[in-house]
This record gives sequence, C-alpha cells and structure tokens, in this order.
Amino acid sequence: MNFRLFATSAVALALMSTQPAVAQDAADAPVLTAPEIEFTEWTLDNGLRVIAIQDDSTATVTTSLWYEIGSKLDPEGRSGFAHLFEHILSRKTVNMPYNMINDLTADVGGTRNASNGTDRTNYYETVPAEYLETMLWTHRERMAFPVVDDDVFENERSVVKEEYRTRVLAPPYGILQRLVLSENAYDDLPHRRPGIGSMEDLDAATLDDARAFHQAYYGPDTASLIVAGNFEMDNLRALVDEYFGDIPPRANPVDVTITEREDRRTQPRSVTANMPNVPLPAVGTLWQLPPATHPDVAALEVLNAIMGRGQNSRLYAGLVEPGHAVQAPQFAYFQEEAGIFAHYAIVTPTADFDATAAILASEVARVRDEPVTAEELAEAKNELISSSLYSRETARGRAFELGEALVSTGDPRAADRQLAAIADVTIADVQRVAREWLDPDARVDITYSRGEFDPATFANPEPMPTFRTLPPAVGEPLAVLPESERQAPPGPSEAPVVTAPAFVTHTLSNGIEVLAVQTGDVPIATMSVLLPGGSISDPRAKSGIAEMAASLAEQGTASMTAQEIAARLESLGARMGGNASSDNSSFALTAPVANMAAAGEVLSDVIRNASYPEDVFERERARALDGLRVAMSEPASLARMAIRPIMYGDAPYGSIANGTAESLPAITREDLITHRETYWHPARAQIVMSGGISPEQAFALAEELFGDWQSDAPVPAEITNRAGAAQPARTVVIDMPDAGQAAVYVTGRGPTSTSEHYFPLLLANAVLGGGSSGRLFEEIRTNRGLSYGSYSGLGLLREDPLLQASAQTANETVDEVAAVMLEQFGRIGTEPLDDSLLDRRRLYLTGGYNRSLETSSGYAGRLASLLTLGIDPAEITQYASRIDAVTSEQASAAAARYFAPDDVTLVVVGDAAAFIDDLRAIRPNIEVIPADQLDLFDPQVPHAHH
Repeated sequence: MNFRLFATSAVALALMSTQPAVAQDAADAPVLTAPEIEFTEWTLDNGLRVIAIQDDSTATVTTSLWYEIGSKLDPEGRSGFAHLFEHILSRKTVNMPYNMINDLTADVGGTRNASNGTDRTNYYETVPAEYLETMLWTHRERMAFPVVDDDVFENERSVVKEEYRTRVLAPPYGILQRLVLSENAYDDLPHRRPGIGSMEDLDAATLDDARAFHQAYYGPDTASLIVAGNFEMDNLRALVDEYFGDIPPRANPVDVTITEREDRRTQPRSVTANMPNVPLPAVGTLWQLPPATHPDVAALEVLNAIMGRGQNSRLYAGLVEPGHAVQAPQFAYFQEEAGIFAHYAIVTPTADFDATAAILASEVARVRDEPVTAEELAEAKNELISSSLYSRETARGRAFELGEALVSTGDPRAADRQLAAIADVTIADVQRVAREWLDPDARVDITYSRGEFDPATFANPEPMPTFRTLPPAVGEPLAVLPESERQAPPGPSEAPVVTAPAFVTHTLSNGIEVLAVQTGDVPIATMSVLLPGGSISDPRAKSGIAEMAASLAEQGTASMTAQEIAARLESLGARMGGNASSDNSSFALTAPVANMAAAGEVLSDVIRNASYPEDVFERERARALDGLRVAMSEPASLARMAIRPIMYGDAPYGSIANGTAESLPAITREDLITHRETYWHPARAQIVMSGGISPEQAFALAEELFGDWQSDAPVPAEITNRAGAAQPARTVVIDMPDAGQAAVYVTGRGPTSTSEHYFPLLLANAVLGGGSSGRLFEEIRTNRGLSYGSYSGLGLLREDPLLQASAQTANETVDEVAAVMLEQFGRIGTEPLDDSLLDRRRLYLTGGYNRSLETSSGYAGRLASLLTLGIDPAEITQYASRIDAVTSEQASAAAARYFAPDDVTLVVVGDAAAFIDDLRAIRPNIEVIPADQLDLFDPQVPHAHH
C-alpha cells in the first residue's frame, strides 16, 4: 500500500486545447488551456456519493472508494491508526478469506492497492471492464462485512512496522521528511503527528481500538465511489443500487469534521535533528499555509513552481547550479484544514553550511520583495497545466485527480476550478501570497545532520494537544464464514471490444527508422530517440561516462546555455531527459502536441551538439559523487550497485552505470564529447513516437527534426559478450552498522528474451514473485509480517539478464527472510505447477502488459524495450500468445533450471551483528565486507581495501 505523508494539493490538471504554432521566444509561449473533466454524479439515500467517468476507448475499469478518513482522525495515543486500518480493511470479510481481494484482481489481469493521507483513505482496483460487478461486490463486502480479528490485526501491525523501517528509518532523509516536518508544521492540528505513526503507538494499539475506529468512521455516509473506464451508465446505476443501496449509514457516527485551526505564528524558531545514517547535512525552512479551499492556493501553486520546479527554478539556479546543494527539494501541500510550504538543501561537502542557509533565505526574501517576471509566471502556469495532460491521459488518472480534489475540498469540480484560477494568477498575486504566507516571523528553520537520533532536538515547543477518544466498539466481531456458506463473487460480464492501436513504421531520408503509434486523443506526445553506447561502452576505470554524457547533454550546446534550454522547455510545458541503460542510451521528450515541434528543436540540438561546458561538467560530476554518497547510505540501493560486479565480474554488464567513487573523478569533459561523437550516430539511431499525435504528423516532425542528421564518424560496432562468463554463487554481507533496516537480495542470471526458456521463466516467476499474489509476498508479508513486500523479476538486458528477488526487513529477521526466499526458490523448481494456477498467472501477466499499452509513455516504453533488446517490434502484439503457449512442463523446467537455490547468490546489506551468526547456519561461506570499505571499482569485486 502506498503511504502518503500528506494529501496532494488540488493542483489544476486538465486537457489542453489546440494551440497555434509557438513563437521561438520562451516568453511568448502561450499559456495552455483546458476543458473540464466530464463526469456524472449522484448520491444514494444512505449518503454514498457516486461519480462516474465514462471512457469507451479503454478495455479496463477502475473502481475506487474514497473515505473521508485520514490520519488527522487518528485517536489520542494512536498516531498512524488510519494508516494501520487502511491495511486491515483490505484483508478479510465474511465472504472473503485473507487476501482473497488480491487474487480476485490479479487473477483476472487487474491490479489493486490502497493508500492513506491526511484527509482520506482510498481503496482502488483497475481490472478488465467485464469484472466491474466483481469489484463492486468486493467494495460492498469491505464496507458492510469486514472481519477485524486478531489474525488480521497482528499481521498488519507487523507489516506497518516494516513499512516504517522501509520509509522512515532506512532512507537517510526519512526522519526529516516523515517526522521533523509534520512535528513543526503544526501546533494545534492533529496533522502534527506523523501519518505513518510511531513504533510506540503501534505497539500500544489493540484490536478493540481497530473495531472502535471502524464503527466510528467507516460507512457509506463517509464515502465516495468513483468508477472510471468502460461501462454502460444504466448498468452501473443498477449495480450501485444493488450492492450499496441497502448498506445502512453508521449507527453511532463520530463527526469527521476537524474544527480546530492553526493560529498564525508570529515568532520564528529553529530545530535540529540527527540520524546516524545521514551522509550530507541538510538545511531548510517551513511555513504554514492555508486550507485547500483558500483563494490564495492557486497563486501559492504558481509561487511553488517558480521557486522549486525544474532546472529553471530559482532554487536550482541559486543553490544547485553554483554547487552549494546536491538537491534543493521544495513542496507546497494543501489539505482540508491547513497546508505546508517547505524546502531544504542537501549541502555539498565543499559548500559552507551557513552560506547555503543564507542563500535559501535570500531566495525567499527576493520573491517577497521583488515581482517575479512575466516569463517565470507563464512558465509556471504551463508546467502546472501540462502536468494535467500526463495524469489525465487515462480514465484512472482522471478519477484520481477528481478524487484528491474532492476529499480535500468537498467539491468534485475543485480540480477544474483550480486550473482556471491558476490561469488567472497575476505577478502581483504571486508577490502578495509570498509576503502573506512566507513571513520571516512565521518560519521554522531546520538543520539535519549525522548524529545520534533524539526526538527532543526537533520537538515542537508547543505542548502536543490532546486529541479525540472514540467510543468503545459494540457488538460482536464478524468472522469469515465456513467455505460452504460463503457467497461467491459475481463472475464477469461480456467483455467490451476495444481495438488496441497499432504502430506504423517509416524511414527518414537519412535512413533513421521511426515507429509511431497514436494511443489516444489527449493532445500530448512522447518522442524517444534510442542510440547505442549504454554503460557497456564504458571502460571499467571510467564507468559512468555513458550516463553522464546522456544526463548532462541538456546542460548546453553550441547555441544554447543550460538555463536557456531549461527555460525554453519549461515554458512549453515540455519534459526532456537523457539516460544510459546497460545496452543503450536514450532521450525522451514529452510535450503538448501543439508545442512538440518547438520542444523537438531543443531535443535535436542537444543530441547533435551537446557541448558539456567545463564549469557545468565539474559541478555535475561533484553532484554525482555526492549523490553516490547518499545512495550508498541506503541499504537497498547499495545492494543493487554491488550486485552488478558480483554477477558479471569484469564483463561489460559488470559496470555500474552511474559510476563509482573511484571512476567518476577519472572522467573528463573530453570523454563525454568523445562518447557522444562515437556512439550517437544517425546510422544506428531509432525514433519512437506515441500519444495523441497521428503517425503522419509524427513522421513529418521526425523528418523535420532529424532527417538531415549526418555524421562522418565510423558507425559504432556492436559490443559483444556483454554478460561474460557465469560467476560462481556467493553469499556477500555488506555490513552497515547504522542501517535502520536490512536489504536482502537473491539473484541469478536468467535467459535472454530470445531464448526458448524466456516466456516459461516469466510465467514461473509470476508464481514465485509476481505482485501481491506471488508466493514470496504471501509467505514473507502475508503469513509472517516480516517485510512490507517481497517480489521477484527478470531484468531487461540483451544477454543473461538478472533474475532477482528482494525484500527489506528488520536486521534481526534477515536469516528468516533469506531462508523463506531460498525455500521458495527450491519449491518452484521441484513441485509441479498446477495448470489452474498457471492460467491465473497468465492473466496477471497479460493484464499488466495490456494496461501498460494504454498510455503513450507505456506503449513507447514497450517499443523502445523491444528495439533495445534487438527484437522485432511486431512482437509488441504477441506477448499474450507467447505467454498462453507456455506449458506447465516448460514453466517447471525453466524454474528448476534458473531458481536452483544452490546456484544463486545472496547479497545482504544491513547491520551484520544482528544476523550474521543465524545467517551462517543457512549459508556457511559468507564474505563480510564493511560498507565503508566496499570497493565497487575492482572487477573481481567487491572486496575490502587492505
């Protein structure tokens, strides 16, 4: 489940009307406009609000139930309770045994989850449209007949504790983001307590608390049902009446209204916080903001974008670009009762801490004292409005925009109203709200650095208020009925016929192949350019060249500076980025269709002419090193880095794409230019375009942007033997004494995507570790509560991709988790796989695949992946038939071959003292490497420095 610290703001997001050709000057880019989301709304007699969003272009339907119950309603002494209950309510009902809901969605090719924020809890599924009635039945079950018993309560409490370790204790800045900000953002509101709670409050909670919470808050009168996708309206109305009309409102309701409001602060204060796993110090400030319904919210959204959104923002220009900060995150959150405006800088090792804090403060003073520019205003508006095109591309996306707006404002049209308000924001409005809400006397300054954790150092000096206590639960708890007495869920209806879009190919005048597909009518498009020269082209001593060349390409060309590039793209509402995978490099540009040509000119210039100015290169290389320090402080990310050289040795795939502490300092600007000139060659370039743009338009645009691209350099040769010889199985423990949680990875090498074993192994892996119905999830999370989740998967590499399973767990339970993972690896390769199980897993795989083709980026990503792997892109339509053709014997044989426990490598990053002796009982030959001595540079790796 997704835990959300705050409900997101009701940012205006919407579809864009067609615009005329865009002028070249960024200041002249027209502000985008948007029509409203279309929906139908009605309310049942019991108070259930129903919203329907029809879309017959999709083969799916999303059902989502939004309860007005967020972490602000946590009872006294029970912080995190709404979040804990979100886990509990997903599990059992009188007619659904533990986790049946997961199977009802995954086994028909759907997906489900739930999430909790300050203002709401939601439960949602996206399934093939014929399963609409099945999903409505499950929501009825969970609303009217939930089973809240000791089994569910104890297991989900354990899972939430692991989630706390995963999200709060393991990440270096988790305490800052999850605890410090909320504690100091509010004085009087219950929002002050962390939404994820605390270990103490979780330990103190009881089953009776959970039953009381449900009876006080959960019912049709606190809920909104939002259905989006392919359905027939009269049928939906009839189904809603049938499944929800007879559910009574709460018998003894507790008002969900929070009447308290914050007093405006008149005195600044400062706090400090420390954690032993913080690699670089951070300095920041926060202010209180008004509720989501306040008329200043639109101007505050624009202010937030001007200061913190994108490379052309003020914080990036003032802090990151000059090298004072590795990152400078900023955010404005708005909830029903209040909001928060916060930013912080992660200070580079070479920067002066106090000077960085002074720059942060000066940027706030500047936006209060001086008007922003017309260019900044227009750019911020287009950034906010173009975001709507990305999120509203699907019916599910539109449902979520509307739902978030509804729960924080009470108005389902709030997202559309907000969009209109953003379009009307003036320069004077931005300065006015900066003066009003970023008052220097109302700020809280925060410093966060390495040291011993002590909550007293960041405690709010205002005493914590006493919050509501709920009436005790009444009646007897429900229980799951015996199997013979349970009501079966309704089956599917007739599936709607929806034709998936097909791609078209075209060759440009210079020979570049273009693949184009129109995936919908939303006027936004994505252009991806694939080039050879991934991390496999890096010399090991300079690993990181390919990634730096791609990611820094937008930092300047012969004709444009980095700031000019950023300003141009952001003013057009466009996003662009380059990156290197193992097998190739790629650039992706997403923009409103009307602005695609203007944004594409920037893309073409960057790919052909990236110049890597020396000062920018030096700064970004230093930032990359600082980012590496942060990543190596987090157990899971360090494990993923170490696995590459462990599994591939000195072969090209053994390189770490982002580089190492030894390789990055060796890279020069000239290396990047040489890489670009060598590998970014039109003779081996491929272009993929998708979205709300016709293939004819796409081909014409590609010809205009790239048809004249020529190169005198020799065509780069294919790199062979990328995976190298198989490496021996090992057990490697990377000892990180300060780790708040351990990461456990079991990994081997799988078949290439052209191998006869590839699809059989995909199907077997879906049984082992595919989603929340996989055996790893079931055994490690559902049955034992040892992890927030455990999954396995096969990577995307041209040769011998990684076959990898992972889980994060408490340091003390590493041995137990590792034992379960290895046991399940052995089981799948030795127990025959049942045909009915495999048929359900086929639907799970094909359902997820088909959903990915519904968005322009998803479809483009699938095509790009096939091209990268050297596979005929026509295979994009063959996935289901390939999966369906796999026999149980083939799946079992592939599992036996690739999941053999003695042949896989186990990598653990965590506090070794807590588990090493118990782990040796499972895998005796353990190599222990202190994290601070880990060498990712040597091809024999990893080994300690001597």
